[in-house]
Amino acid sequence: MIAIIDYGVGNLFSLRSSFAALGAEAVATGDPDVIKNADKLVLPGVGAFSDAAKKLRATGLCDLLISEAKNGKPLLGICLGMQLLFEKSYEYGEHEGLGLIKGSVKPIADVIPEGYKIPHIGWNALVFKKPTPIFRYINEGDHVYFVHSYHACGCDEAVTSVTEYGAYLTASVQSENVYGCQFHPEKSGAVGLNILKAYLEL
Repeated sequence: MIAIIDYGVGNLFSLRSSFAALGAEAVATGDPDVIKNADKLVLPGVGAFSDAAKKLRATGLCDLLISEAKNGKPLLGICLGMQLLFEKSYEYGEHEGLGLIKGSVKPIADVIPEGYKIPHIGWNALVFKKPTPIFRYINEGDHVYFVHSYHACGCDEAVTSVTEYGAYLTASVQSENVYGCQFHPEKSGAVGLNILKAYLEL
């Protein structure tokens, strides 16, 4: 069973629908017992890092997620959920993340050329950097759907793919059993479903 962490931030319906299309049981929950009994975890997220981090801490789930991940349970962060996996974010100040992956989150405006629209919205190709099991059913150059104004930095050891948007931006990461996708697999058609399928098979 897949537990989609429900802390008031995230596209839960699309994720549940994607897992259902793959024949998997997925529940959106903030119940610690359900999370502990789940086979795998998914941390979604949309909006501002500070608000999401506050809501996640308010649920009391931060320590549980860190504990479950450190005990070896697969955890997949999506979009803002991926950014929350890092040590800190510099989105409107400095804010602490879960610290499961070394690195920080900074504005893409610092690295992309002037004139590029922010947020970065749309379909972009993946450029593979390191092998990761969740990409076993997709190919380099496949397109996925992004919506973001911030990107992960200082995490070269964890980066499994990047995408080019005036500069190369971190698209996905992995640190042992902790995975992250800056893009939305649940909005990325067949490619996204194949990523989620591979995650189910871990």
